[in-house]
Amino acid sequence: MAIRRALAAHTTLTLAYVDEDGPQACAVLYATGGTAASSSPAPDHAPDSAPGHGPDLGSGPALYFVTATTTRHGRALAEPDARVAFTVQRDGQEWGELTGIQGRGRCRILAGAERAAGWRVYTERFPFVEQSDRLRDALERTTLWELRPDWLRLIDNGQGFGHKEEWQRPEGRPLS
Repeated sequence: MAIRRALAAHTTLTLAYVDEDGPQACAVLYATGGTAASSSPAPDHAPDSAPGHGPDLGSGPALYFVTATTTRHGRALAEPDARVAFTVQRDGQEWGELTGIQGRGRCRILAGAERAAGWRVYTERFPFVEQSDRLRDALERTTLWELRPDWLRLIDNGQGFGHKEEWQRPEGRPLS
């Protein structure tokens, strides 16, 4: 499916949030693995659409990133009911081939078995983390987050200027 492929094709997302000083944004490296609350990849044979909800992403893809809770964005994300917006795209694209993702959702800190599963997804995407003792030790001491989108929009000008595909979390599916 196009949204899942677009998320898998990139490694950096720009995360927007609001704190006491107003709106801010930051870039983080991310890995995506299957659906939210699952560390296993979704099957390649998933249908491209579900009635009324756009592409079938189940409860949504899970995006994993690392940042300390002491950073400005880490403090903002840790607030109860904090919501984020984000974009994912490759730099240097031409108008006619522009492809990217817009999204909204919530972040949460992972611990225990969920952190271990998310960490495996993250280090499979970024194997250089495990190859450097110094980097691995530093990142293992910080916080691993899961971003659970509840709305995603793919923009793909390669299929026609302004071509969009959207996905929204099906009603009744919990965010956590």
